[in-house]
Amino acid sequence: MALPSGSKAPDFTLKTKRGGDPKDVKLSDNFGKKRTVLLFFPLAFTGVCTKEMCDVSAGLSAYEKLDAAVYGISVDSPFAQEAWAEKEKIKIPLLSDLNKEVSKKYGTLLPDLIGLGSVSARAAFVIDKNGVIKHSEQTPTPLELPDFAKIHSALTSC
Repeated sequence: MALPSGSKAPDFTLKTKRGGDPKDVKLSDNFGKKRTVLLFFPLAFTGVCTKEMCDVSAGLSAYEKLDAAVYGISVDSPFAQEAWAEKEKIKIPLLSDLNKEVSKKYGTLLPDLIGLGSVSARAAFVIDKNGVIKHSEQTPTPLELPDFAKIHSALTSC
């Protein structure tokens, strides 16, 4: 079960890759500076995940106007995420939770997806500048997208 609203967001450091060597992204670097949206998704190169990340990338300026950083998180390697982002023109940073620790901390680790093993569930978190979760949502199935109207509403109210 996903961490509920009102919880302190667990800090993490994950790798991202866009040309060059993988780089660290630390969640708490945003605290005191900007809001954060975390979008957990099951796997790169899949239909629903591609739609979600492409749609969010297309609307990235709306998040930037709300002073929010947006990250996609999956259990894929940063190398697979980079190839997928290049192929699909995904603009948001994709963070690799290859060891599945962050998915566990946020309560979003699915034990098995169609016999492939454990992956991140599809989930969304809005975190305020103080590191508190203001919106928490895990979709009933990986085929369903989060409610982006609620994500935007949470961003405008925190």
